[in-house]
Amino acid sequence: MRDPGGSKWHRWDPHIHAPGTVFNNQYRGDDAWEQFLTRVETSSPRIRALGITDYYSVDVYEDILAHRRAGRLAEVDLIFPNVELRYGIGTGKGSPINFHLLVSPDDPEHVDQIRRFLRALTFTAHGESYRCDRSDLIRLGRAHDKTLTDERAAFAAGANQFKVNPDELRAEWKKSTWAQDNVLIAVASGSKDGTSGLQSDPSLATLRKEIERTAHIIFSSQPKQRAFWLGQGVVSVEKLVSDWNGRKPCLHGSDAHSPDDVGVVEHDRYCWIKGDLTFESLRQTCLEPEVRSFIGHAPPRGALPSQVVTNVDVSNAPWLITPSIPLNAGLVGIIGARGSGKTALADIVTAGGYALSPHLSERSFIRRAKDHLGETSARLIWEDGGPTSNELRHVEMEDILDSPRVQYLSQQFVDNLCSAEGVTDELLAEVERVIYQAHPAEDRMGTTTFRELLGLRAARGRALRRCHEDALAEAASELNIERERKASLPGLKKQRAEKAVSIVKDKRDRSSLIGKGGEERAKRLDEASTAAESVRFQVEQAQRRRQALLALKGEVDDTRKTKAPARLRQLQLAHPEAGLSADHWKAFLLEFSGDVDTILDTAIKEIDGSIRTMSGPAVGEITIASGNPPSPTSLLPDSVALEQNTLSLLNKEVARLHALIGIDTENAKAFARLSEKISRDEAALAKLDRDIENAQKADERIKELIQSRRDSYASVFDGIVDEERELSALYAPLKTRLEEEEGALGKLSFAIRRAVDITAWAQQGEDLLDLRKSGPFKGRGALLAAAQSELQAAWESGTSADVAEAMSRFREAHERDLVEHAPVERSDPQAFREWAGRISNWLYGTDHITVSYGVQYEGVNIEQLSPGTRGIVLLLLYLAIDRDDDRPLIIDQPEENLDPKSIFDELVERFRWAKQRRQIIIVTHNANLVVNTDADQVIVATCGPHRPGMLPEITYQSGGLENPTIRRLVCEILEGGEAAFRERARRLRVQM
Repeated sequence: MRDPGGSKWHRWDPHIHAPGTVFNNQYRGDDAWEQFLTRVETSSPRIRALGITDYYSVDVYEDILAHRRAGRLAEVDLIFPNVELRYGIGTGKGSPINFHLLVSPDDPEHVDQIRRFLRALTFTAHGESYRCDRSDLIRLGRAHDKTLTDERAAFAAGANQFKVNPDELRAEWKKSTWAQDNVLIAVASGSKDGTSGLQSDPSLATLRKEIERTAHIIFSSQPKQRAFWLGQGVVSVEKLVSDWNGRKPCLHGSDAHSPDDVGVVEHDRYCWIKGDLTFESLRQTCLEPEVRSFIGHAPPRGALPSQVVTNVDVSNAPWLITPSIPLNAGLVGIIGARGSGKTALADIVTAGGYALSPHLSERSFIRRAKDHLGETSARLIWEDGGPTSNELRHVEMEDILDSPRVQYLSQQFVDNLCSAEGVTDELLAEVERVIYQAHPAEDRMGTTTFRELLGLRAARGRALRRCHEDALAEAASELNIERERKASLPGLKKQRAEKAVSIVKDKRDRSSLIGKGGEERAKRLDEASTAAESVRFQVEQAQRRRQALLALKGEVDDTRKTKAPARLRQLQLAHPEAGLSADHWKAFLLEFSGDVDTILDTAIKEIDGSIRTMSGPAVGEITIASGNPPSPTSLLPDSVALEQNTLSLLNKEVARLHALIGIDTENAKAFARLSEKISRDEAALAKLDRDIENAQKADERIKELIQSRRDSYASVFDGIVDEERELSALYAPLKTRLEEEEGALGKLSFAIRRAVDITAWAQQGEDLLDLRKSGPFKGRGALLAAAQSELQAAWESGTSADVAEAMSRFREAHERDLVEHAPVERSDPQAFREWAGRISNWLYGTDHITVSYGVQYEGVNIEQLSPGTRGIVLLLLYLAIDRDDDRPLIIDQPEENLDPKSIFDELVERFRWAKQRRQIIIVTHNANLVVNTDADQVIVATCGPHRPGMLPEITYQSGGLENPTIRRLVCEILEGGEAAFRERARRLRVQM
């Protein structure tokens, strides 16, 4: 049976005996055939191919064919002869080794031909040579037992005595082209009557190997035997090739000799073969033993039913001669001449799976044929029964679905991702998707994309970086302030000296206003005025402190009412996945660690009391009525120092002395003005002293800030390193998977690197310099060269300490050079300091450094690879790495970007394994992607002649590689078709 749906799993019983078998015939009674036929017809799982076995004969096989012609075994599509013979070699258990000749029924004369081949085998006994045919076997039986008169009994006795010489079998095989084309040799591997029975005798090891080397098939159901013959056991594939002529399929039949045994196997180890129900599928099994044969309860399951398109139906398409095309669940190759309709079918399937919209281009069939599509609709039938459909003319207008049912690698998409211009966003997105899906669902933290997961994982490092970048900005601002203070010190000292001289002069002028005879009182007035000014200054300072305390109290209130709630909201927005309750979040509300209200209230109360005490009037303080003459006696108690009196009392004493001195009205006004000026200047002098003290401490603070800046600069890179660490952790599952792979896949790695735009950084620096001046950085490029030599390596791969040290050395080495190229002169200190601040901000800026990631192949970044190698990487992503996406994968002509050797060496095996977990539909001109991948179905597209104003007629013919018609078309159409078949046979050490 030729299935247009290609290669599918069917149950075979290649080793079954029917009624009339020569040895151990346990079918009894007149209904023996009925029992046998009924058992086969009702077998479960249903037997679809039978190898009718008999010893040295095909007579029973002919009987089966007669029953089939009579209408029986209607669901058994293939029946072929299995001639069982015995080598003249015994096992340790005394039984000769059995082998089988499995004969193709495709040749109409196959019965006569196999009998002719058997007659070429001879056995010498009793001084005679006997051929392996019915008459000679009867003659041998009677020679062995002269009492036998019954012809059937004599035939059985002769068959039991006849033994085949392995050397003779090989010789006759080599002489018979028909046998090589139509017969497969199988050998039993059991210990009773198979080759395993020879292992106890070391002298028979070479003979055993030669017998097994001659065989195409091993009859065994043992898992260890299957593993051995696939090169998965104690010997490698290479060893199998050199010593045993290649890998071999293990098949198993019921070996039934009675009705109860028909179709029954131990442990449900049924024999499954993938392919048409034809003998050619048996040959394909010898070519592809691992993927074409299976022993077990049920055949391997590929893609899930919900992810397999079983049929594509196209309606309202008069130009399509085959509007319904079955699709295989494995690898489907669409081939044909150029312009034959290959891409048309790929587009149609993709449209039915809602994935075509993003891939429409001038090369797509749907775009080119849109004026002729009319009401054409594509309908996909899925294995689980649920159809999807789409009108082709509406594809361009449909929204892109978040989850299309199929995945399409159109030729344009592959070309774009592999373009020579560099890595596109699409390729990076595909890499990110594959990395993301390599993580188990429970490790994805509820995210849906790689970027989202990275954002969660890298949040700590990024926050650390932002925090220290803010600290850098703050340190730069504070450094500017401290440098301003330091620069102001000479001026402050000069101002102080001038202010002190002015105060002395003013005091001298004030003294001159006092008449003669009043010097003592004037001296006392000066002392009292000075004391009053000192107390007044203390009161002013206390009032300033009170205002600062009140402002701090307001800041505390504002923090509680505004800033702390705002910060809490920021935390909640930044960490929405924290999953904390409202009550838990309240605990994150910023609070002051101590009782700041009591501290502030107490301090304000104390300062208020101090102000009242210093200002006065004190309790019991003397009062002076206006208009009364001044008292001749001092108002100040002798027991109290002048500054310990209240300001109120000191003012009264000053007023009393003014009156006693007797200054005239004009002088009194001048005296008052000078006193007020002296008071202001002395307050200013006190402020200058404070400013000078701060300026003198600027060097120490500058040193601390420079260290703080260095620490913050290093800590920015701690954040970068933390983000790199999280990226590495995200890549870890995929890295483990890649390290286990061989070939091109094992050469892939995920590159995490710092992207340093050193050119932009140098450009920013040059914009702050006057490059026309003579000096180390004259002209453009010198600064970039210095940065590349001294900073780039640390920026790209150094630790935080390395980066901080490199920047420190760079600054020390070039600080004077930068100053030489300052665009402002030092004679303008304010402008120079502003420029120096901008230079500092630029030096310690980190905007030019980002963390990037991508794919490397053999240590080379993917953007530096050739388009062809990039194409290999892309396909490896989909075929081998992206194991979580099990949607049907449609690929249009990937070989356009690849060289044939890369296809064969790197992709063939990946396609072979990928098709076992997902449906793959590939449009191709390359035979390797069809033949050596062992495509499960080949669809041949044929386009009719041009029809003006209409689409040409398109026809699709399909089947498996075991279909001779399909094989012929593959050889005629595909580039290197015959060579691919020869390479496949050579590689697997079998004869086509």
